[in-house]
Amino acid sequence: MKKSEYKSYNDLPLFLNVETVAKVLGVSISTAYELFHEPGFPTLRVGSRMVVPKEKFVAWVSTQTEGGHQ
Repeated sequence: MKKSEYKSYNDLPLFLNVETVAKVLGVSISTAYELFHEPGFPTLRVGSRMVVPKEKFVAWVSTQTEGGHQ
């Protein structure tokens, strides 16, 4: 597993691209691309780019780590 270079959610940009999500989660870029296409993952399309708002990503991680309960 790759080591994240981010120490807290405060270090993240307002919008996360695939590369940033891969770094934060410690996964490959191809795995992050797969995640961006999963139903329920808060992807936002801006033209041809896909990004995730930081707040939505943090909420998604929280949901995933709580066993799906909010």
